Amino acid sequence: MTLRVSVLIPAHNEAAYIGGCLAAVFASEPLPEGMAGEVLVLANGCSDDTAALARSAEPPAGWVLRVLELPEGGKLGALTAGDAAAGGDILIYLDADVLVSPMLIPQLAAALADGAPRYAGGRPSVAPARSPVTRAYARFWARLPFFNSTAPGFGVFAMTRTGRARWGDWPDIISDDTFARLSFAPQERLQVQAGYSWPMVEGFGNLVRVRRRQDAGVAEVAARYPHLLENGGGAAQARAPLLRLLLSDPAGFLIYALVALTVKTPLFASRARWTRGR
Repeated sequence: MTLRVSVLIPAHNEAAYIGGCLAAVFASEPLPEGMAGEVLVLANGCSDDTAALARSAEPPAGWVLRVLELPEGGKLGALTAGDAAAGGDILIYLDADVLVSPMLIPQLAAALADGAPRYAGGRPSVAPARSPVTRAYARFWARLPFFNSTAPGFGVFAMTRTGRARWGDWPDIISDDTFARLSFAPQERLQVQAGYSWPMVEGFGNLVRVRRRQDAGVAEVAARYPHLLENGGGAAQARAPLLRLLLSDPAGFLIYALVALTVKTPLFASRARWTRGR
């Protein structure tokens, strides 16, 4: 029996990124024997050429590309529609601005091939930043416990269809990746060796906006789904020795601390629920 792997890419006005994202997916090494792949681009509420550019991509042998155009914007609604349309036994969720390495998708597929309710991710790296502020923040953040935890999930995560069956429609929340990750116990979460490149927003103000949104998203999950906190796995308790990090990277620590403090002020406030900052 052929196992199907579905890569779902929610995309709202991602014309600048969708081509590179799809090129990286289609440059992947072959899937394990007995598997076939499909990519669903979930173009939601787009006013640019995201859907047309996605359709122009040419999938290699063994892959099928479908573009779903959804009139309303919203990542969570797009994910719900994508899950219903996807034929995969294995579901891989990928942000449109992320670049996967050639081995990531086949390794995720192999890790989840037995169909048990499990969650998997790869090893993240932060894409090279243009601004010194973002470079310093990213350098420090990449040394903190969450970044180095098992399958942190930002940018790309995967699960079996049986795991996805643990909830119905995706809830209307800010942090879909936090909700998905904490829907699986630590022993159900796997990390493969292959990695991916995740972009960080540029500049101090944008870092504050996105960090504020991230903090609000985690707090929202904790308030609405407190039972999921049991699946945190103790990452918050494994605190990095901040003094050692401060001494080894004072510039990074300073920027990171300033962003964290500014989040608690009204500076750089945004009315948008979804804050990208680019």
